[in-house]
Amino acid sequence: MALQTAGIHHITAYAQDPQKNVDFYTGVLGLRLVKKTVNFDAPEVYHLYFGDEEGHPGTIITFFPSSASRRGIRGGGQVGYTTFVVPAGALPYWEQRLRSFGVSVMKAFRFNEHYLQFSDRDGLSLELVEREEGPNNGWSVDSITPDTAIKGFGGAVLFSSKWEETKKALEQVMGLTFMGEDVNYARFQSAGPFGNVIDLPMRDIPLGAGGAGTTHHIAWRAQDDEEHGKWLEWVKQHGFLPTEIKNRNYFRSLYFRERGGILFEIATDPPGFTVDEDPDSLGEQLKLPVWFEPERVRIEEGLEPIEVKNTGEGKLK
Repeated sequence: MALQTAGIHHITAYAQDPQKNVDFYTGVLGLRLVKKTVNFDAPEVYHLYFGDEEGHPGTIITFFPSSASRRGIRGGGQVGYTTFVVPAGALPYWEQRLRSFGVSVMKAFRFNEHYLQFSDRDGLSLELVEREEGPNNGWSVDSITPDTAIKGFGGAVLFSSKWEETKKALEQVMGLTFMGEDVNYARFQSAGPFGNVIDLPMRDIPLGAGGAGTTHHIAWRAQDDEEHGKWLEWVKQHGFLPTEIKNRNYFRSLYFRERGGILFEIATDPPGFTVDEDPDSLGEQLKLPVWFEPERVRIEEGLEPIEVKNTGEGKLK
């Protein structure tokens, strides 16, 4: 039986200064820091998760911020634009808010939708789009209300070095539906309310290089551990070489690189971010997996201190 993902689970990117990363995503974009942990494969580096009030799948952007990180080169094999969705009518508010923080904004139009495109402090390419689908986000910062707050991911624009191969992976492996073409993009859609629209430029884009201002991978949703095991076999059946299933504490993961160069992860929806923190205190403490707890003092000493200010980093207070 063919498998179909509900859409994006999370997107992970590189950044430099951890505090500036927190300031931008909590203070400017109004997301919640739902988890402060470390890169399980490199515990000297933070792994920060930002999302809606509980970090539901389809709302989570995550970062490996390190002041020692080199600058990346945007290109093929990456998420070209991470797309956030806001309620209908909210784009004028966001244009004004972003400009008040000194963020340059460009307007784009594709598939009969208007977009605001901009970059974060590291140069990561982001965009906002209005859509009706999906519940509003109840997490409020500054003047942001549920009627204007970022709800989650609208989807992503994928930059592929072999776009026709990525098209096959989206349709034949991940189970997305081809929706049509517009202004040299192909559009694909999944069934979930968030992270469900993928736009793919219909041209091969030279490979980029990882580093601050670029993405590391895009993760797709598996509904539970049982389905996750099926995904492992499904990916193998299509000729890919996935990793073993890894325990990421808040989900289980497997990874494979599709033939256009983009690293795909498949992550389970459960157990979620409340497995080691109460909903009211998400992101407040540095949480470590049990195998790193004996090294907590050393790990904490090596990390730059960060705090959530929630008042932004610009004129809005």
